[in-house]
Amino acid sequence: MDYNRAKQILSSSGDVVVKYRDTSVWIDSVNEDGKTAVVHLRGPLEERSEVSIDDLEEV
Repeated sequence: MDYNRAKQILSSSGDVVVKYRDTSVWIDSVNEDGKTAVVHLRGPLEERSEVSIDDLEEV
């Protein structure tokens, strides 16, 4: 995924399915460096991780 698409998904009111290494995640924020984003798993866990935007995949 690229930075612009990650920003679009973040601001979208729709439910866009995004995966990080075959796991569904929510994008919480996109960092200004344009290379990383903060995500958390879909589901009951709220653990957040900073990951490379290149590793995110829109399904």
